[in-house]
Amino acid sequence: MATITNVEDFEAFKQARELAKAVYAATREREFARDFGLVDQIRRASVSVVSNIAEGFERDGRQEFIQFLSQAKGSVGEIRAQLLLALDQNYISATQCEELCELAQQTGRLIAGLMNYLRQTEHRGLKFRKPETRNQERET
Repeated sequence: MATITNVEDFEAFKQARELAKAVYAATREREFARDFGLVDQIRRASVSVVSNIAEGFERDGRQEFIQFLSQAKGSVGEIRAQLLLALDQNYISATQCEELCELAQQTGRLIAGLMNYLRQTEHRGLKFRKPETRNQERET
């Protein structure tokens, strides 16, 4: 299996960006945009998903990456809960809520799959390699 050297190459990261983009679009709409507290909270959660995947990857250690992925997955759950609150307030339609929740669930599944893969691999991370090997791997 090829080594991924950029977080942008992970499907979970790509999907998290799509989720954040969709959340931002939904929160610009009509009444939703006026609920500053909920808008701020759901946007922060969507940013958290993307950010935690990136930060965990850059830590160069498998266990830390798994921990950050776990936090990202938790933020996905937070987004789903906030979407339901938005639905309850009629800020979004049932169809829009369903579509956004499905996107969130897909993102969560990709994150969970990545976590499972990392738990099964023997690769501990670049920071556990000899310094000369670590630099070579980062450059390729």
